[in-house]
Amino acid sequence: MLLVTGVNGGLGALVLERLAGRADVVAGSRTPEKVPGGQPVRLVDFDRPETLAEAFDGVRTLLLISAGAAEDDVVIARHGVAIEAAEKAGVEHVVYTSLSGDGDHLPYALAHRWTERRLRESGTLRWTVLRNGLYAELLAAIAAPGPDGVITAPLGAGRLAAVARADLAEAAVKVALAPAGHAGRTYELVGERAVGGAEVAEVLGAEYRPGGLAEARTALAASDALRDFQVPMTVGTYSAIAHGFLAGPGGPGDLAALLGRPPRPALEVIAGR
Repeated sequence: MLLVTGVNGGLGALVLERLAGRADVVAGSRTPEKVPGGQPVRLVDFDRPETLAEAFDGVRTLLLISAGAAEDDVVIARHGVAIEAAEKAGVEHVVYTSLSGDGDHLPYALAHRWTERRLRESGTLRWTVLRNGLYAELLAAIAAPGPDGVITAPLGAGRLAAVARADLAEAAVKVALAPAGHAGRTYELVGERAVGGAEVAEVLGAEYRPGGLAEARTALAASDALRDFQVPMTVGTYSAIAHGFLAGPGGPGDLAALLGRPPRPALEVIAGR
């Protein structure tokens, strides 16, 4: 049996869509009542470790979607109890969605690297790490034009090897359904062609006039859309892109190999095509 966590939104929801109707797949969520019908679902709440023994019973493969969107200590605690519960329940293989290796400069990298280390140190679990690049959808959000049609995101002349979230979901499904062939592997799943702010502006019919990090921080801090800890995360993402740390190696890589086809170009996703 395959258990997929974090299925209420984002990457997990896309994974579950691709597994719909399979008798050997169970969804895991802290709000099972909100999971779309048609797929068996179990209560999985990493903040309530007592729920995990029953949730992981009979599970052979766990697709652990990163429980991010929190401070490092919270994310690490969640992943730690999940891995410990998987060991105790006799889970054979954990497939973990991590962060690309070139993201080590990002403020949210630490919890991912801690989780990878914890999996490597497990004496019982086989594991596979999917190091996902930043989503094209994220780039579209953080480099969105303002009401005046101008993109002021502080990306400078930097570029991001952004990747379509749907491609990452497809790759995760392929690995999770046949994990034995991927045991002990770490895959770098980034886009094949990096894009910058000027290209985003072009496909959106906008103008690109990048601002500075300080003014971006001020604007983000004043926004109701982000929680306090997300402000330095977003500013750190801008800085890593602007200073050339997330452009990727370019050309075909692990993602194309897992998909069996070229990944979807990031600009198509951003343009809504």
